[in-house]
Amino acid sequence: MPRPYWSGRIQVSLVSFGVQLFTATESKSAISFHQISRSTGERVRHQKVLESSVEKYSDGPAVPVEKDEIVKGYEYQKGQYVIIEPSELENLKVPSKHAIEVTQFVETHELLPEYIEKPYFVVPEKDSVEAFTVIRKALQKTGRVAIGKVSFSGRENIVAVRAAGEGETGGMMAYTLRSANELRSSQEYFRDIKPAEVNEESLELAESLIAKRSSKLDLSKFEDGYEVAVKELVDAKLKHLPIPKDEGSQPSRGNVVNLMDALRKSIGGDEAQVGKATKKPAASVKPDTKKGIGLVKTPTKPASKRKTA
Repeated sequence: MPRPYWSGRIQVSLVSFGVQLFTATESKSAISFHQISRSTGERVRHQKVLESSVEKYSDGPAVPVEKDEIVKGYEYQKGQYVIIEPSELENLKVPSKHAIEVTQFVETHELLPEYIEKPYFVVPEKDSVEAFTVIRKALQKTGRVAIGKVSFSGRENIVAVRAAGEGETGGMMAYTLRSANELRSSQEYFRDIKPAEVNEESLELAESLIAKRSSKLDLSKFEDGYEVAVKELVDAKLKHLPIPKDEGSQPSRGNVVNLMDALRKSIGGDEAQVGKATKKPAASVKPDTKKGIGLVKTPTKPASKRKTA
């Protein structure tokens, strides 16, 4: 098991138990880019330098700053900074660094998706399993979510904790939440949407379309189309093939007269596809003959190069 992202206690009134938080997500994208000089093909490196050495009136070379010389600074007025040492930040007096004090419980439907920022797995310490299990089961039975605050990553976060898993087995999930002032007001964007009359038949057809397309969510069935397209672009460049381009296709409007027709044809199209699939055997899939992406040789680097920070 990886190292916990945060360790501390969950405090519910006089009930307290130790937990560990583990990040529940990780980046899986296989696409990454580097900054390259167009003229030489070499990779561009960034260097941290003194501001005074790169100002337009400075004639001398940029002065690099070593990593151990860099500290945080709070700008209390223009161009004036108070230096903050790492040890001083570690010793800040913030109670939520060590404990999530639950201040209220809310119904699950109140936890709107737009407020959720990042998920974490909540795992009990070995000596806290009993209290952890009792609170987890109580959250399950009441359908409630615990709200509190936790401090990490240089800020204090609002956090929601809910039961996870089925029945007697499982753990809890914690979600850091955006604060109220971080979410823009929807009225600024929705206020100009004018009300429209809804035709009952159109509504019934729309409901039928939704019913026909409804299924259990399985995120593993989705692939990153952008990543696929980038790989095809790279492959074409390596093999000196024509570069694939966006055709700029627009939804066909020639056969659609109005909303009612669009709904009917959508439902009919689904039924036709289902019938087609049941009458004909699935076509055999040809193996992918494309080769993997090759390596691009970079130009030989000069013998002497400037040291980067």
